[in-house]
Amino acid sequence: MINNMVLSREIEWIGYEHKRNMLQVEFIVGSIYQYENVPETVYQEFLTAPSYGRFFESNIKNKYQARKVR
Repeated sequence: MINNMVLSREIEWIGYEHKRNMLQVEFIVGSIYQYENVPETVYQEFLTAPSYGRFFESNIKNKYQARKVR
């Protein structure tokens, strides 16, 4: 998995596993969620978004099946 530390008030790390098209988001509060079947293009757009929190709310949350890891 490729992990990227980001500067955000809500999100600390964004990771992506290419083989499984799985996005992993670690929040500042410590929780980690994995999102299934996320296209790599969405991951790339997430990394370049001007606001990670807004992008997450608009394009990922409630759009992909999520599993809480921690």
